[in-house]
Amino acid sequence: MRNPCVAHRGWSGKAPENTLAAMRLAMEEHDLFWIEIDVQLSKDGIPVVIHDYTLGRTTNGSGEVRAHTAAQLQRLDAGSWYSEAFQGEPVPTLEQVLAITCGRCRLNIELKTDGRYAGLADKVLQLLYQYSLQHDAVLTSFHVPSLLEVRKLNGEVATGLIIDGWRENLIDELQQMKAGFISLGYPHATPKRIQALKAAKIQTMLWTLNDAKTIKKYAALDPDVMICTNYPDKWREGTSGATKR
Repeated sequence: MRNPCVAHRGWSGKAPENTLAAMRLAMEEHDLFWIEIDVQLSKDGIPVVIHDYTLGRTTNGSGEVRAHTAAQLQRLDAGSWYSEAFQGEPVPTLEQVLAITCGRCRLNIELKTDGRYAGLADKVLQLLYQYSLQHDAVLTSFHVPSLLEVRKLNGEVATGLIIDGWRENLIDELQQMKAGFISLGYPHATPKRIQALKAAKIQTMLWTLNDAKTIKKYAALDPDVMICTNYPDKWREGTSGATKR
């Protein structure tokens, strides 16, 4: 079976990351069923889709995301840094992303926080239920307290830890957190670790693999391992010998 592909921040190798344009390009693919995005809160408490805590890299704005209202963020240009063809692409709200992806693909939603966003988990959960996507999304984060907050608020939506490393008690930690998903930096994946995670019924996604050779190597660890990439076409090339799901 072909390993599932997760389009990292949308098809971010072909369009500006975390924009509606990148989401739409990913959804055009008939065999791509997952998109990964990053969510923070605007000054007025609206979940918005952007990776960095600051605006300078991916928009024509400056300062912190949390210092701007959602309306102000939407007036920024989040596309020109990538290509003039995407000039005027806004910073989308999470609701805008849910509206176009609902019923078409599933979402890995990273709660992008180091503790700076009180209420982020609750507001994301509310939107998931508003769009009946509680079974079609996983909420992930590097920030363990945010995952614990999700579980305190809700026992239904899947959660997952993002980690670029490994420790011997990691599976025990995930089970204690009631997290059935792990987003693992791919260099830390070994056959033994992948099989241990699978035995514990923890879904594994590896990030971020961007060339066909590397994808082929790590896809071979197990057909259920999810491959997160900026280039879904490279995923297709790297898993070309596998049977499509």
